[in-house]
Amino acid sequence: MVTNTYSKWGVRLGTLALWAAAGASGVFWGLRLSAPAAGAAAPVVLPPPVAPDAQALARLLGAAPAAPGVVAAAPVATLASRFALIGVLSGRNSGGGAALIAVDGKPAKPFRVGAAVDEGLVLQALGPRQAQLGRDADGPATLTLDMPLKR
Repeated sequence: MVTNTYSKWGVRLGTLALWAAAGASGVFWGLRLSAPAAGAAAPVVLPPPVAPDAQALARLLGAAPAAPGVVAAAPVATLASRFALIGVLSGRNSGGGAALIAVDGKPAKPFRVGAAVDEGLVLQALGPRQAQLGRDADGPATLTLDMPLKR
């Protein structure tokens, strides 16, 4: 004797559920695609920027108040802080070598030994990781630049 264990109603209800989900998906996407595009949003109006009060900011950060009528002097850059040694090429066959030096935060430029780096400063000599600058090629070194250590 053979028994039929599945019911025709189970298959019919499952098919109905799948068709209902497909229809609902079609209606959803149809309404979504046919809806008018969202209009341009109202422009956001920002208030004009306000310049911060330098004295109030200094007091907030703990600076001592300056005497009235006294103008603080602008910080002066030291000679060593104006130059950064980026690279060194030294050797016997290279004519004394060359150095990549950045002046005043600008991109680094190559300078040969004996070339003027800045007004009044000449590249005098090169070491493995340093360059010496002075007033003239044969005089004493005014400034020694060292390459930063690798991290």
